[in-house]
Amino acid sequence: MEENKILGEENASPRKMRYTADELEYFRAVILEKREEIIQQLQNLRDRMMDPTTGEYINENSPYSLHMAEQGTDAMEREKTFLYAQREGKFLGYLDEALKRIDAGTYGLCIECIDEPQNLCDTCPLIPRERLLAVPHSQHCLPVKLKQEKKKKTY
Repeated sequence: MEENKILGEENASPRKMRYTADELEYFRAVILEKREEIIQQLQNLRDRMMDPTTGEYINENSPYSLHMAEQGTDAMEREKTFLYAQREGKFLGYLDEALKRIDAGTYGLCIECIDEPQNLCDTCPLIPRERLLAVPHSQHCLPVKLKQEKKKKTY
């Protein structure tokens, strides 16, 4: 006991291992709001790719482009829109997975630190709240993610 007083640990509380039900509901609301934004963006992208007169997707034979250069520009714009929609759809999937983790009670746990805490951040094994608000679908605390990114760059 004396040793704890010297080290200033007598009031140290046990490390938090999970977010509370109220915190999880707060994160659920954040994710659902983000999810609605993505769904709206996807609808806007679909609308941009549709011909308003026929209701069909615009293709490279669109009557709106009469000059070859315009057709090339239109094709590039369609490709960019498609890629953006694909990226947003993938993000939507990540958000849905995060909602499943909330339901399972595992949301906010760094998957690298669950079984063996690496203590790279103050909240280990929990992903810090600020990170979850910035990247609500995150499964890694920032130090672990940076470590992974550094490893990727060396290959």
